[in-house]
Amino acid sequence: MAGFVVSMLAGDCHAEEFAYESKGRRDPFIPLVTPDGRLLKLDTHTEEKTNLAVEGIIYDEGGLSYAMVGGFVVKVGDSLGDYRVLKIEPEKVVFIKDGVIEEAYLKKEEK
Repeated sequence: MAGFVVSMLAGDCHAEEFAYESKGRRDPFIPLVTPDGRLLKLDTHTEEKTNLAVEGIIYDEGGLSYAMVGGFVVKVGDSLGDYRVLKIEPEKVVFIKDGVIEEAYLKKEEK
C-alpha cells in the first residue's frame, strides 16, 4: 500500500487575495443550494439595459446553433434580460421583446 506525505512549512506557501468583479453576473463562489437544501433563485441577467452585442456565432443548419451575446452563451428559446432568442443565423441573432423583433448582427473584425 502506497502512502503520500505532504509537508508544508510556514514559509513554503502563500495565498494572494482575490476580488471577484461580478459586473452584474452571478458570483460563482456563492453556493447554489442553501444549508437547508433549498435551491437559490438565480437572476443572471439583472442589468437594466441588456447588451445585445453579438460577439460570436456557432451556426448549425440542424438547429443546434449558439451565440455569444453580451458575454453570455445563448441558444434559440433562451432569455437575455427581457429579450428571447427567436433565431440564430450565420451573421445575426433575432430577438423578440414585448412583441417587437430586433436583429443583432455579428460584429466583424476590421482589417
